[in-house]
Amino acid sequence: MPVAKPPGAQGYRIGEAAARSGVTAANIRYYEREALIAPQARGDNSYRLYTDADVHRLRFIRLCRAMDMSLDEVRTLLGLDLRRKADCDTACVALDAHLGHVRERLRELRSLEKDLIALRDCCDGTDAHCHIIETLHARADRQPLAGAPRTRAARHV
Repeated sequence: MPVAKPPGAQGYRIGEAAARSGVTAANIRYYEREALIAPQARGDNSYRLYTDADVHRLRFIRLCRAMDMSLDEVRTLLGLDLRRKADCDTACVALDAHLGHVRERLRELRSLEKDLIALRDCCDGTDAHCHIIETLHARADRQPLAGAPRTRAARHV
């Protein structure tokens, strides 16, 4: 629901900007710390004030984050100009790189799905004990000891 602006108001306070953008006030503060957004002014009471352009920028960030883009990817896209051909090329490169991350994550998720299906197939519930729990305990025993180097799936976000 849109928040009405009182006459003569010069900007939106953080709660209003949050309501207009769909980004929580906590995330707005976080994006400020990450230098993705900077309010343009402060009111007489020292509250941050956000413009319509700030609200648009927050919506843009929210959209990119909903597509699982990292803050660095969002930062790159925010720095581009709609009118420059070179920036279009940069945007394509950034999206291609993100698409690569997404495809890698899909491969990881497909592998996880196969592993979970195999684990589920260990037990049909008819034996005296649960083979799923037994298998999980056996896998836990095979885990490397604390402090040992371990491989972990890379996440770009």
